[in-house]
Amino acid sequence: MTIDEFRDSLAQPPPPPGLRAVLRALWHAGRGEWDEAHEIAQSVDDAEGAWVHAHLHRTEGDLDNASYWYSRAKKSRPDLALETEWDEIVGALLRDPPPRVT
Repeated sequence: MTIDEFRDSLAQPPPPPGLRAVLRALWHAGRGEWDEAHEIAQSVDDAEGAWVHAHLHRTEGDLDNASYWYSRAKKSRPDLALETEWDEIVGALLRDPPPRVT
């Protein structure tokens, strides 16, 4: 899926099938569904989940909490528009799926 396809999917509930949890969280965030996005993001206990979680707290204006989650993600809090950061995170997660476990 491309970022444009992901963005286009925001117009059609539910989220596209097969999305990883972090991308489902961003899908809900892209629709302004912060509570749903936050619930999903906080259930993902890895750097990607922390990155999405950080973005969500930055979106709500809780910069101290966002900074904590950026540090857990090993990222710096960006000086970007929220929409630009959302695009950056979605693009990175779409490009770099986790390795398959066999």
